[in-house]
Parts: sequence; C-alpha cells; structure tokens
Amino acid sequence: MNFDENESPSVREARFAAERAERRAARKAASLDSRGAHIGAAVVTIALVVLGWFGKLLALGVVSGVFVLLFAAALTWAYADGDRGRHALQRAYNITFGWGDGI
Repeated sequence: MNFDENESPSVREARFAAERAERRAARKAASLDSRGAHIGAAVVTIALVVLGWFGKLLALGVVSGVFVLLFAAALTWAYADGDRGRHALQRAYNITFGWGDGI
C-alpha cells in the first residue's frame, strides 16, 4: 500500500480495497504449511504433560488457558478476515503454534 498525497481519497480507498482483495485472494489460494505449527503443538503438549506429571495444576491451567485464548483470538481473526471452515481452523492453528518453526 503506497501512499500518494496527490491522490484523491476516493481513488486511494478504491486502490487500497483492490490491493487488500488481491492479497486476500492470494492468501486463500496458497497452501498452508503446518510443519512448524505441528512442532509448536508438540512442544506445548509435552510441556503440559510434564506440568501435569509433577502436579503443577495451577501452572497447567494457566499455560493451557493462554493457548486456548490465543487459539480463540486467532480463529476470530481468521473468521473476521473472511476465512471460513477448515481454512480458518488451519490459519488459527498456524498462528497459535507456528512459532515452532523457530525451534
């Protein structure tokens, strides 16, 4: 989105809308790579099992609650962005656990 100060507001908004629609179409057409998200979900699962094993129930509740809220927020964001069904769930999963790519 480039900004041109000599452009009228209506032309600018139309151009921005077209650019947003183009990016949304490209995002929906692209396949989602969930490898990093699977790694992140596995790390969280192992951490939750370890917390449960050692009886740290408060920490278990806090960590699991944080990830549930993060997933709910990501799913709301994907839904608000126009994704529906399985694609919205995949995007929310990738947003929540995609940090596993950095491991």
